[in-house]
Amino acid sequence: MKNLPLFKVFMANSCKEEVGVVLESGFIGQGPKVEKFEGLLRSYLETPYVNTVNSATSALHLALHMIKEFSNDKRNQVISVPLTCTATNSSIVNNGLDIKWADTDTNTCNIDLADLENKIDEKTLAVMIVHWGGYPVDMNSLDEILDRAKLKFGFRPFVIEDCAHAFGSTYQGKKLGTNNFAAYSFQAIKHLTTGDGGALICPNDYFHQKAKLLRWYGLDRTTKADFRCEQMIEEAGFKFHMNDIAATIGIENFKKINQIINKHKSNAKYLRENLKNVKFTENKDDRDSSEWIFTVFVENREKFIQLMTDKGIMVSRVHDRNDKHPCFKKYNINLPQTTYVCDNMICLPCGWWLEQQEMEYIAETVNRGW
Repeated sequence: MKNLPLFKVFMANSCKEEVGVVLESGFIGQGPKVEKFEGLLRSYLETPYVNTVNSATSALHLALHMIKEFSNDKRNQVISVPLTCTATNSSIVNNGLDIKWADTDTNTCNIDLADLENKIDEKTLAVMIVHWGGYPVDMNSLDEILDRAKLKFGFRPFVIEDCAHAFGSTYQGKKLGTNNFAAYSFQAIKHLTTGDGGALICPNDYFHQKAKLLRWYGLDRTTKADFRCEQMIEEAGFKFHMNDIAATIGIENFKKINQIINKHKSNAKYLRENLKNVKFTENKDDRDSSEWIFTVFVENREKFIQLMTDKGIMVSRVHDRNDKHPCFKKYNINLPQTTYVCDNMICLPCGWWLEQQEMEYIAETVNRGW
């Protein structure tokens, strides 16, 4: 029987040797390797405002922490989506902010923009979006919604893009997150892994410089002075920084990133062209998904899962709706489209480790059994 995993860790052959050099160097914290890795990310993501951190969760937390200076007794709400990793929404409540749920677009598994616009009010501080599976939200439409919100309420909500699935994705030819706050994930099974880690993209230099301080207790590490002892910390920060071990893994894996993403894309393209009797998420020409996962909708999902499992093909929903958890219970509202999506969607393997004959086997299994 075949054994086709939904996820697999990519680790370049050179990682072991290069990490060994760092381990023996006597400098394994945040240092020159972090600087080099950030340089690669700045070039790739086409923005100067990149700060690496120890996880995408930390990146989300840091972004929300910084925008709280624009909140008040009334404006303390973040509109978010329930279909995502719990890190997306735990970062909101852990910053003392409230969640208002927007429904899910059944064509994309992303936020439903029409529902989002209906939910924006004078309490809205920010909008949290997730590019599900790597497929970009319609950012032009989102900008138009937020422009109208500013005219109506006198404040333009911040946008925080959860790009954990979307390294390498583009919208109208541009990488995601370059005009807003954005959190990228380098967790183990992502397109690009540092073992664990992340990056925060900021919309301007003000927030970029602030994030650089706050990720390391509030201290400026660039000063020549004895920075731990001689500086006065203006704002208490966090221990969110990346270290040189993780950055070295990232540097070596980055050498293969285009190959990895292109394989995901070509495998997903094969599935779109060859699968029958299942519904796909949309795939518009103005955006390019990095295809971290391939999502379909099926009736009688439990039977489908059993079929695929029996044939050695791992499938999963990957994430379930966050609003089912007791910690978010007080924010619960009726979200019919989210219910439909969570009752019918399932994700198929499309990763870099799958060759043509394995993609044919997946398509044949689905088409014969469904």
